[in-house]
Amino acid sequence: MNLAYREAVGEKGAKPLPGSLRVNPRLSQWLKILREGRVDVASGKVEIGQGILTALAQIAAEELDVALERIRMVQASTAYSPDEAVTSGSLSVQESGTAIRHACAEARAIYLRAAAARLDVPVDSLTVRDGEIVGGSGLRTSYWELADDALLDRDATGTVAPKSASSHAVVGTAAPRRDLADKVFGRACFIHDLELPGMLHARMLRPPSPAATLRSLDDSAVRSMPGVVQVVRDGSFVAVLAETEHAAKRAVGRLAGAAEWSEQANLPDEHAMAAWLKAQPAETTVVDTRAPQVPKPVARTVKATYSRPYVAHASLAPSCALAQVEGDVLRIWTHSQGIYNLRKDLALAFGMPPEKIVIAHVQGAGCYGHNGADDVAFDAARLAKSAIDNRPVRVQWSRPDELAWSPVGAAMAVDVEADLDSEGTIVGWRHDVWSNGHTLRPGRAKTPVLLGGWHLEKPFERQVSIDPPMAGGGGGQRNSVPIYDFMGWTITSHRVLSMPIRTSALRSLGAQANVFAIESFMDELAAEASIDPVEFRLRYLADARARAVVEKAAERAGWKQWKRGEGRGHGIAFARYKGAGAYCAIVAEVEVEVDVRVRRLVIAVDAGLVVNPDGLANQIEGGAVQAASWTLKEAVRFDRTRITSDAWDTYPILRATQTPVVEVHIVSRPDCPASGAGEAAAGPATAAIANAVFDALGVRVRDLPLTADRIRAAMA
Repeated sequence: MNLAYREAVGEKGAKPLPGSLRVNPRLSQWLKILREGRVDVASGKVEIGQGILTALAQIAAEELDVALERIRMVQASTAYSPDEAVTSGSLSVQESGTAIRHACAEARAIYLRAAAARLDVPVDSLTVRDGEIVGGSGLRTSYWELADDALLDRDATGTVAPKSASSHAVVGTAAPRRDLADKVFGRACFIHDLELPGMLHARMLRPPSPAATLRSLDDSAVRSMPGVVQVVRDGSFVAVLAETEHAAKRAVGRLAGAAEWSEQANLPDEHAMAAWLKAQPAETTVVDTRAPQVPKPVARTVKATYSRPYVAHASLAPSCALAQVEGDVLRIWTHSQGIYNLRKDLALAFGMPPEKIVIAHVQGAGCYGHNGADDVAFDAARLAKSAIDNRPVRVQWSRPDELAWSPVGAAMAVDVEADLDSEGTIVGWRHDVWSNGHTLRPGRAKTPVLLGGWHLEKPFERQVSIDPPMAGGGGGQRNSVPIYDFMGWTITSHRVLSMPIRTSALRSLGAQANVFAIESFMDELAAEASIDPVEFRLRYLADARARAVVEKAAERAGWKQWKRGEGRGHGIAFARYKGAGAYCAIVAEVEVEVDVRVRRLVIAVDAGLVVNPDGLANQIEGGAVQAASWTLKEAVRFDRTRITSDAWDTYPILRATQTPVVEVHIVSRPDCPASGAGEAAAGPATAAIANAVFDALGVRVRDLPLTADRIRAAMA
């Protein structure tokens, strides 16, 4: 394609740099063109199973006009990668993708100028075909021949327009996921597979409960066990370092029997969480309010309360990290989603300059949230600083560590009220949500928030989770503002300040519970008015994109052709993620006997410009299946002292044989900006399943998960 010289160098009124270029403007941070015919592209966003590195490679190949196979995505590291904070919030395509798109467009223009100077031809006479630059007179050169690091050692100007969507040849195609082959064929690709020369294996001795402190420890017998190299104790922070993983595991099991702890019964009643949340001190804010232009008389008010429990990440492989001290540099390998933010907390914890800590990302067990990855990195770093002869240390958490000590998604209670006029029209809406904060990620406070730092002899102050501002998507208040065209509303958030169980980011944050509440309530109102749930929603939706996904999901599910049967039901739910991201509507079909079985999920999604349709469908499908597991099975269990759901039999998740058939239908909008979609399905899937259960049984269950016991109680 002829460039037509898309550059506007010197153009007045240049806009701020887009995406993550705003804080990482250096072009050389994003890409490097190599003489051997390859382009190295760096991103601060990391691969956690969402296929993002494939999508980002597609964007780079598109803008540079090179084959996708020539793009190599470089493993993220604080040594050289752009600082893009955290891979979260379904923002990777929006932030990193936008930055790479513009950086590569500008790099292309720079190389074309260099080619024009070498060939002595006008820039607009040049075209690029797989990195080869050809002039109209038959003269040619290439990126590889011109490769020079100095060309990109400059800040982006933001004055080069990327390609239009209509000219895309790579973006929009279903390129195969680059990370899958290694995983499918069992090649070493995870942090659990990483081995360093002379590596020690460590296991942590965790306290038995969140408020426990170590009174005494007799480690003499353990120190003499075969393979044991060290026992490290710093307050209640205790670990065994051994020559092998087996020796470390055996030793820490024996060490547990030699420890005496002081415990406190300070956890709430797990069976009365909604009441507990509402009774705690809270920071109350009005999220949004809208006054009706012409108030209408209220004939009656309908109210309902919904809740969800604490939810674990339940990563299939427990967290793992490696660390080593080399001179005055601390090196760490981790599957953290925010390597730069982690570095900030480790610098605070160890009193080190951040530049003396180098953190590299290695893929681990994905969680789409804040699991134990950052905590285990602290463990490895702290132990590496004590290791004999500066030997590298590998820390592997156990399954009980992962389920009982990783941060969990916050329990939530949501009250919804609707004012109806004499004709049953919604004329007022109120939504109150009670929840702990939804993030306690590293790098955002003046003191470290890492688990091990709370157990040291001189512990760091325990912080309470916060909520991101609504401009960043919100936390407990995420998706609490309805997208429906109600005449007026008041949305209020109550961030609970008591935090007996550590909460932090779980996929979709507060959106799952808020959408569950809103969409369940919309179904209840539709049932009261004897109006079809799809028609009822469309009455309050003016947004054409919103209507399109609702109509598409209903059409593809055969909503109007549904045939009733005993114990069978279907339900629909819809949301726009964060109120500004992807639109997602889901129809769920269920069968209810003793338990609920989700048979089919039909999903329509509008995520704007789609880079990789297959990747988008996979993310939506994965999010919906995970939400089905949350909806039907998952809840952190605890007594008044400790978390008791520390194994798969006490924290069950949806099994492969129980997963529904999932159909994903993409509503293409190449003229709209790309928006992340990985978390868009969580709320609609939950609500659609709950609505389908109501359709099947005629009873409403407003508390998650939808267990047989809760259904029986609702029917009583």
